[in-house]
Amino acid sequence: MSSNNSSNSINIPEAREAMDKFKMECANEVGVNLKQGYNGDLTSRQAGSVGGQMVKKMIEAYERSM
Repeated sequence: MSSNNSSNSINIPEAREAMDKFKMECANEVGVNLKQGYNGDLTSRQAGSVGGQMVKKMIEAYERSM
């Protein structure tokens, strides 16, 4: 499957920029040194902690909006 057909791709440039900024903020919060571009040197634990922090913050934001 090519990346163009991926269901999780972001096609709006502004949305991509916002998501990248959000990801960097979350990485900083959990102490992961995330850099622009390739981050294949991260461990699974580090990558998972960034993703987990992102989900946690999105759920908190949704709950506040209810």
